[in-house]
Amino acid sequence: MVGLSLGEKQFIHGGIAQDLRTDGRKRLHYRPISIETGVIPQANGSARVRLGATDVIVSIKAELGKPSSLQPDKGKVSIFVDCSPTAAPMFEGRGGEELSSELSVALQRCLLGGKSGAGAGIDPSSLVIVEGKVCWDLYIDGLVVSSDGNLLDALGAAIKVALSNTGIPKVTVILGPSPNDQPDVDLSDEEFLQFDTTGVPVIVTLTKVGRHYIADATLEEESQMSSAMSVSLNRHGHICGLTKRGAAGLDPSVVLDMISVAQHVGEQLMSMLDSEIAAAEAAATQEQ
Repeated sequence: MVGLSLGEKQFIHGGIAQDLRTDGRKRLHYRPISIETGVIPQANGSARVRLGATDVIVSIKAELGKPSSLQPDKGKVSIFVDCSPTAAPMFEGRGGEELSSELSVALQRCLLGGKSGAGAGIDPSSLVIVEGKVCWDLYIDGLVVSSDGNLLDALGAAIKVALSNTGIPKVTVILGPSPNDQPDVDLSDEEFLQFDTTGVPVIVTLTKVGRHYIADATLEEESQMSSAMSVSLNRHGHICGLTKRGAAGLDPSVVLDMISVAQHVGEQLMSMLDSEIAAAEAAATQEQ
């Protein structure tokens, strides 16, 4: 928990009411964002995203597997988040475990759609190599290095950036004489296919403080929230997932308004990430 005096709480509430937050931002503005790609050489893809003082790392590992018998035409995606005990005092002991679990579940809801995969921002059908026989299992691991609020948006951005940096080995499939035979699979050591991130969404969290809601809340601002809603949106503004936290309920009209605002903010965040990804790719090309 963030310990604030009564005066500090009033200062935060008053600033948000006047559309001038304690760090000088307006209610719907994000903090400066910076990204690094390829930070974990052993992974198929990786990225580090800093959003103000919030700092997260995501790695992507692709391994060959077998599709589920219930969904033979889809690969599998797993998302797990770990909170470093040094990131914040509240992450020590069970506090970190509970938040890790909460963030993992929220990311799955926002990025993977329903149980059927409908609305998924990461398309599991693109991971199938031979239907019912061979697929890619995608393991997405996030690490919270430092926390100053808005972890879900930062992790969502890091996942999108890491996927843009992910190279999956080109596969050659040799089918057996019988349809029931398990095919032989040969992985190239030289040719890699880039993961298509066109449909991968960004996550926009709007945090309600008093009568207003803000984007990219800091830890101090989050301590004053009544509720928060996170919406994952693709570049067309379509909703891929939604999750809410906080004890206070939200009127349906407020939810609809928050979704509309999130779509507007999501366009800006998507544009920021596109620019940062392009700059990171250009820098990597120059280093080569």
